[in-house]
Amino acid sequence: MASDTAIAKADPLPPGEAEPRRRLKRFGGSRLGGLILALNLLSLLILFVGALLLNEWQRGLIESRQETLAAQGELLVQVLGEPQIGVTRGSPTPSLDYIEASRWLRDNFIPAGQRARLFDLDGTLIADSYEVTEAISGQALPPAQPAGTPAPPPDTAAVSRDSRDLENARAALRAEVELALDGEPQATLRRSESGDRVVSVSVPVRHVQQVLGVLTLEAGDVNETLDAQRRALMPFALVALAVNLLGSLMMHLFVARPVMRLSAAADEVRLQRARAISLPDLEGRKDEIGDLARSLETMTETLSDRMDAIEAFAADVSHEIKNPLTSIRSALETLPLVKTAAQREKLTNLLQQDVRRLDRLITDISNASRLDAELNRDRPRAIDLTQLLTEIVGVYESGLKPGEAHVAFEAPTGDHVQIVGRDGPLGQVFRNLIDNARSFSPPGGTVRLSLGRDDIDPDRPVRVRIDDDGPGIPPDNLETVFERFYTARPRGTAFGANSGLGLSIVRQIVEAHGGQVRAANRTDAAGGVAGARFEVALPTAPAAGRRT
Repeated sequence: MASDTAIAKADPLPPGEAEPRRRLKRFGGSRLGGLILALNLLSLLILFVGALLLNEWQRGLIESRQETLAAQGELLVQVLGEPQIGVTRGSPTPSLDYIEASRWLRDNFIPAGQRARLFDLDGTLIADSYEVTEAISGQALPPAQPAGTPAPPPDTAAVSRDSRDLENARAALRAEVELALDGEPQATLRRSESGDRVVSVSVPVRHVQQVLGVLTLEAGDVNETLDAQRRALMPFALVALAVNLLGSLMMHLFVARPVMRLSAAADEVRLQRARAISLPDLEGRKDEIGDLARSLETMTETLSDRMDAIEAFAADVSHEIKNPLTSIRSALETLPLVKTAAQREKLTNLLQQDVRRLDRLITDISNASRLDAELNRDRPRAIDLTQLLTEIVGVYESGLKPGEAHVAFEAPTGDHVQIVGRDGPLGQVFRNLIDNARSFSPPGGTVRLSLGRDDIDPDRPVRVRIDDDGPGIPPDNLETVFERFYTARPRGTAFGANSGLGLSIVRQIVEAHGGQVRAANRTDAAGGVAGARFEVALPTAPAAGRRT
């Protein structure tokens, strides 16, 4: 019903129950976000660590190769510097004999994958191990083409690039040799004339302390070393790929599929094939998907309850409106048949009574429908309850008619009670209770309001009591009086003066403000019923403030 929906929007939690706090989770409060971030970081970390390890391994291999070549070169230049070998001749100014140097390199230095070159004091090449061996450097020729196949056009750009690379390689070799001629061994990683990367070591050839030339040793297996490095990187890349694939699979299983199931369940509700979403396996999860599933289930259950309440409210309204309409139709059909003025007057009074009853019913239904908007439009604020009740009682007293019950207010002396709420709906609460008490009070009686505090319920210390001198409430109906369309009245009271919605609206508004309302009977000195009492308990404001 409309007023039920107001409570669901204004106060979705039971009265007095605080909203549960969510636990603080990692990675900005998201477990799924943390899982995604962790998997991505793990794959990147694997690649990063693998690259670092392989770079260190590459540097270690190159440095080890350079140290090997340097040791080999030191041994060779010591031999070359001895006159007994025959490569060094002349006195007192010795020099290198390029013919003997070539023979010596051919006979003593033919290691696979290495190249030795000997330069004189001017940096001129005098011996090359590639020129004194039977090995022929180069690459295999392409397959022969059929006869008559036109020759491909020359690639001038490639020729120019090869020439430039050749010049750069020769310049790097000259620079290395010139530095070595200054007396210090050199170790570099450079490009050879064929374009391959080589580890090169240039060692000065000395006779005593005199530099006679430079021996350069090159190892051309750097490309093989880099290929081995790339092959060693593959396991890290495969593991990172596997982690990413696993992460993608987990995201599909734990995120995409549950979201698709929730979407399908929401479509079932939208297409009216189900009244609520229920996915127990998802609701038991402790992450955002579980939160979403629980929220959707709660939302759809709330919507289902509201639909049931609206249907029941519509049925009740239809029934309650039908009763006075039936009575009015019956009276109108009977009116032309009456013959005496007394009977006509009796039917007219009955019609007026039914019209008043119908008017009161429609008014209360309208108030109930507006309650939803009022509770959501007005924001709670500090209210001076003492002043609010004083103003309400003043309105009743100023419009008092002969025979109507008086309304007396007993305010606390010097104490203005502060609460937090909405003054419009709260004013309706006390007006409904006063109207209900006046309708049961004897002519000229008094309805008494009292405002105070007590410690019986620390959460709701503010008490507003409304007492009347009427016949009281049957003990079995102390709770049912707050149900919709409850209209049972003691004998002697006017029928149709109440719609049965006023007290139901009172309880809904009070509970929306975190309070409680109870009904009881007052007793006199002899133990009999002296009248009814309605007590409203409300929480006080956290800090005193002025009512605006």
